[in-house]
Amino acid sequence: MEVSYTMAGKPIGEYLKEKGLITQEQLEMVLEKQRESNGQKRFGDVIVELGVLSEIRFTQALAGKFNMQYVDLGNIEVDETVVKKIPEPMAKKHTIIAIGTRGSRLIVATSDPFDMNIFEEVKVVTGMDCRPVLATKTAINKAIGKHYQMDNVSEVLDSVNKLNASGMGQQEDADSVERVENAPVVKLATTIVENSYRADATDIHIEPFKTYTRIRVRVNGDLVELMNISHAVHNSLITRLKIISGMNIAEKRIPQDGRFTQVVDGTTLDVRVSSLPTVNGEKIVIRILSTGQIALRKITDLGMSEYNYKMFESMIKVPHGVVLVTGPTGSGKTTTLYAALGELAKPNVNVITVEDPVEKNIDGINQVQVNAKAGMTFAAALRSILRQDPDIVMIGEMRDTETAEIGIRAAITGHMVLSTLHTNDAASTITRLVDMGVAPYMVATSLIGVIAQRLVKVLCPKCKKPRLSTDEENKLMKIDKSLTIYDACGCPECNNTGYKGRTAIHEIIHNTSELSTLIAEGGGKEQIEQMAKQHGTRLLRDNVSELVQAGVTSIDELVRVTYAV
Repeated sequence: MEVSYTMAGKPIGEYLKEKGLITQEQLEMVLEKQRESNGQKRFGDVIVELGVLSEIRFTQALAGKFNMQYVDLGNIEVDETVVKKIPEPMAKKHTIIAIGTRGSRLIVATSDPFDMNIFEEVKVVTGMDCRPVLATKTAINKAIGKHYQMDNVSEVLDSVNKLNASGMGQQEDADSVERVENAPVVKLATTIVENSYRADATDIHIEPFKTYTRIRVRVNGDLVELMNISHAVHNSLITRLKIISGMNIAEKRIPQDGRFTQVVDGTTLDVRVSSLPTVNGEKIVIRILSTGQIALRKITDLGMSEYNYKMFESMIKVPHGVVLVTGPTGSGKTTTLYAALGELAKPNVNVITVEDPVEKNIDGINQVQVNAKAGMTFAAALRSILRQDPDIVMIGEMRDTETAEIGIRAAITGHMVLSTLHTNDAASTITRLVDMGVAPYMVATSLIGVIAQRLVKVLCPKCKKPRLSTDEENKLMKIDKSLTIYDACGCPECNNTGYKGRTAIHEIIHNTSELSTLIAEGGGKEQIEQMAKQHGTRLLRDNVSELVQAGVTSIDELVRVTYAV
């Protein structure tokens, strides 16, 4: 072995403290938490769980301490034949994956290089000595799922086709529930969610047509086809999803909503399910939420420019007033709100949220679920909350005049209020509140600021193609000379889309005394925007233009994201 698997020298906690990555107080907190687990939890697991360090940062530090190579599995190409040298059950059992060879040695990614027995077992199975490298547990689990999934998909689809051939998929008798509880339909439902999560999808669409059922997933904002299955299996699949989501399987005439949890690659997913009757059967849309991601997001992780970050930070430090986040569905508004709450939620403040639905359970915050059927609307919940002595209130969405008015009044009476609206830009948000019936002077008095945001697709670093910008594109970017920009191409690494991942752009208006006067006087969108620009607001178009010039995204994304603003 090339690595000493003993924790020789200083303990890892002391090493992290010396490097300035954690404080003495944080070290003591982690050690105390570890002691409470009676040795069941490793130091690294505890430090990540408490949010002291990210999993990536801790693993990099571990690699530094023990002079090991750290690998980012999301950015390396792996030979499938090498991966398959380690059987899938062994890879999952030990959370390891083979990523390459060096001479007669097998390079194995692991999050725990100190268990020699694992590598001895691999040597017995593969006949090769191991060279361990470090990667995060999350990345390894995801890579295992990705590289072994094709075998699983083929196996499941073969089973489904056999089910179809037997005619069992078409039956809707009294035994249907019992039937779908058994494979292969159960396996198919599980596989669809697993593969969608591994493809970084946010939504799954199961759409019935006359002769087949199409399954598409939304990746980076676009719908991509995942697979097609026989229409004969559609009813069994829908029944299975409705059972695990807690829906009424006998009711096929009206829309229904449900939810379930599923563990994929070590991550617990909160899965929201919505059914809709169509002429060819029930359509299902599934929203995938990772219960482990939102809570870990900090304001610094939102993709804001340094300038916007400082402006946002100064806004949430104001003791009372309204901060609004605006943008279309799926633009990351909730993530931004949770990040702000994480910054504001201290032991000496009472934080209460009203959400529909509650997307992430956060320790230390009182969260209320809207239930319109029971009369628990946003407005009703908000009235009750204000009698609960809150310091900070988060309203999932200001959907109507009543909710908006109560929220604004709460801010005027000394509360910090965070909420969302659906508008195209920051200036429109202010005029929208007035249009909803809130008095202009109340908006002017209570408003701290508005954050408008969008998500733009990030160019794949492996295949993006450079070229010089045209005169027309220079005008769009508000620059006076051509420079190198990049176009999306497409490669296997990005599933031939040309893009890999998304980042946020922001437009922030921080209310000032001059702007407050203008709002109170009934100023329009253009006037508000003009004054905001004079006070330092950078528009969405300016933000995405900077990203195009930096080679992060394409000119096509600039046009797509900002055409309406």
